[in-house]
Amino acid sequence: MGKGLEQEVAEQLSTLDDARQRQVLDFARSLGETVLRGTPGTDLTRFSGAISRDDLDRITIEIEQGCEQVDSHGW
Repeated sequence: MGKGLEQEVAEQLSTLDDARQRQVLDFARSLGETVLRGTPGTDLTRFSGAISRDDLDRITIEIEQGCEQVDSHGW
């Protein structure tokens, strides 16, 4: 069997200079601090059907007509 993941990371880390090792450490710490934000999709099901079929059709038409176009004077 191959090397363990931690061993491989440690080996790669040992080849880096101090500044890059600090970057790796900061990145690893940030991964541990990641907090999920937002609303779970299951909480949004209560809005299902809130937009009428006619409105959805109009929205679809507007999207199809407005997309895939380049406004050379836009931002």
